[in-house]
Amino acid sequence: MPKILVVDDEVGIRELLFEILRDEGHDVQLAENAAAARAAREAGRPDLVLLDIWMPDTDGITLLKEWSGNGQLNMPVVMMSGHATIDTAVEATRIGALDFLEKPIGMQKLLGAVKKGLERGARQAGNALSLGAFARPGPLRDLKRRLDQVLAKSPLLLLRSAPGGIVEIVARSAQVAGKPWIDLAHDSNPLGVEALQRASGGVLWCEELARLTRLQQKNLLFAAERLDRYGLRLLAATTHGAAELQALGWDEAGLARLFDTSLGVPGLADLKDEVPDIAAHLLTQMMENDEVPRRRFSTAALNALRQHAWSGGYGELKGAVKSLALASLGEEIGEDEVLQLLAPAGEQEALPPGLAPEVVEMPLREAREAFERMYFGYHLARDGGNMTRLAERTGLERTHLYRKLKDLGLR
Repeated sequence: MPKILVVDDEVGIRELLFEILRDEGHDVQLAENAAAARAAREAGRPDLVLLDIWMPDTDGITLLKEWSGNGQLNMPVVMMSGHATIDTAVEATRIGALDFLEKPIGMQKLLGAVKKGLERGARQAGNALSLGAFARPGPLRDLKRRLDQVLAKSPLLLLRSAPGGIVEIVARSAQVAGKPWIDLAHDSNPLGVEALQRASGGVLWCEELARLTRLQQKNLLFAAERLDRYGLRLLAATTHGAAELQALGWDEAGLARLFDTSLGVPGLADLKDEVPDIAAHLLTQMMENDEVPRRRFSTAALNALRQHAWSGGYGELKGAVKSLALASLGEEIGEDEVLQLLAPAGEQEALPPGLAPEVVEMPLREAREAFERMYFGYHLARDGGNMTRLAERTGLERTHLYRKLKDLGLR
């Protein structure tokens, strides 16, 4: 029996919709405001939501954005309103609403929208966590506002961050509901116009420019010249400067294009007070994607997460949340479980100076290649590309040196 959640502050409308939908054989749950709707959504994912736009505590558009940012907008949502504008309806659709019903709602239109929603398929894959999940005032909401301002003028954006930053959360905030997401670092084939056409309206993403092969670099720059034509957004991130990337084989003109518009992204060290909120939203997203069983953090557990140093950055936090949820024997994750998993900051094994955490996590072969690329790139830049000096510094015979630079994709 399909489960439908009806959210409306008018008792008469709730009762009328309840009777109609129950007579049609649906399991109907009612919520009189956004708070009740949140509680119902947390308790279980409905097959369809009928959501009023104008409500006294939180309006339907804001609640829709919240679900989208949390990764909870994985069920069809039909908006309802008696006096919404065209712009409001368009915004709701852009966020991810399936349909819009104008009050008073005719029975045929109601049943048609319900049928369409149920046929579209509940149990959609959960969305990834984005900045839209963080509604309370603070640095994450401010970051979302800055991101929206930049993307309104430029479809190409470079995210500048220290290692372990929250670039993935920021990039996901640029994705329009239902539109493609393409990770350019996961494709080793040439990117063609047909692929860009299929991705129309979506987001092209690269988590770290320094890790791309020469072919992937060309793919990214190829796409960068065609964003407006196909309604695409391209977001790339890096922890390196332009000179370092050029030493790693990047085209100077291409780098100038990428570095033209950039946005600074904070790391977890700058977001200590936001860590509990990030962890709670990550847990919600993982539950929605059926990666972990239903769990919740105790207040003490969230405080323990806030106190942790997180030297491994966002990736470490994400892995810790998943590990805690999978290993917990009860529905609530307690402080002791967090402390057992995470050694106090003073007892953590320190990394050697200058060794980035993400390099340690790579397989040995990839780590060696990453080091060699940085090593030779540094000396190339230092000596101005002088191969004689480079051979002397590295102790390699020139023929071997040329072959090594070619294998590493360095000029």
